[in-house]
Amino acid sequence: MLSTGRAAGIDFVWQRVDEARALVGDLLGLPAEGVVLQPSTTQGLTHALYGLSGEVLVSPWEFPALPVAAARAAAFRGVLRVREIEAADRGVTVDTVRDALTDETTAVAVSAVDYRTGYLADLTGIREVIGDRLLIVDAVQACGVTEPDWAAADVIAGNGYKWLRAGRGSGFAWFSDRARERIEPVLSGYAGMAGEVGDLEVAPVRADAAAYAISPVDPMAAGRLAAALREVSAAGVSGIAERVAAHAQRVMAIADAHGIPVVTDRERHAGIVALDPPAELTGPIGASLTNAGLTVTVRGGLVRISAHAGTSEDTLRLLDDALAEARTMVPPVPVAPTPFDAPISLPEGAMLEGPLES
Repeated sequence: MLSTGRAAGIDFVWQRVDEARALVGDLLGLPAEGVVLQPSTTQGLTHALYGLSGEVLVSPWEFPALPVAAARAAAFRGVLRVREIEAADRGVTVDTVRDALTDETTAVAVSAVDYRTGYLADLTGIREVIGDRLLIVDAVQACGVTEPDWAAADVIAGNGYKWLRAGRGSGFAWFSDRARERIEPVLSGYAGMAGEVGDLEVAPVRADAAAYAISPVDPMAAGRLAAALREVSAAGVSGIAERVAAHAQRVMAIADAHGIPVVTDRERHAGIVALDPPAELTGPIGASLTNAGLTVTVRGGLVRISAHAGTSEDTLRLLDDALAEARTMVPPVPVAPTPFDAPISLPEGAMLEGPLES
């Protein structure tokens, strides 16, 4: 449509922007007025964190998009402090948030799904313990594959290139009314101004979520996001989540059968399953899975596997066979002989005294 150069074709493509915003609102079950399209999850989170003041709680174990943006915002403006949440084992829980809260805390930033382990955060429980403070959520590993209580959040940043399968550049963010009141649009560009291009005076920022935009949206990315969201809507997130959860349980069962520890919470998880094999087995597992044509992530000693709604039984059998093969790739550890295993060497002519067993 764009290649025709006709106004009707260009207008048609640009209509995908509003369609994508409406569909994001439908996915989250929240008003589309709070949605602003972004190039990435990180840019949406950066808008939120740079505009904060006070104290934000964030775990250093989160994907860097959160802790890096928080640290940069604190250093840049000098009105924000970062307080770390201890959540090294699986992800941020209600208890870890409760333990870290102080009277100065104004916001909590957390991933809906932990990128290391697939742990599904209890957004409702976190909302209950933080009260009126802002809750900022990195939703990239959750959108389209699980249905948390999105209404518990004040800022939600996601992207279409993960579970939604819309490709990169298809990010989005949602800002609640309360978030727009408390988060200053520090990084707002001309796309977020309440004025027209060509005005000689710099216009103030818009009063809606578009204030958290720098430049105009890529309509092609919006088109990809809209197409992906239509597919997800037609299938239903609950149905997708059910299929993914069943396949994730199969991955866990296969790992259990091969004696490979599973660190993913078996009750609270999305599509990611993280295995924690012994150090000597991590390399062979990665090599064996690659040789089998299976795509996984090996990082920090963990092997991260993502089960999809369309993952077939044949693929799961490949996983089973590959893990079995990896076991055979580990050379046996040589065992040093004990004193009783070693041959007895005596000087020529010497004799043993006492029972031989001694």
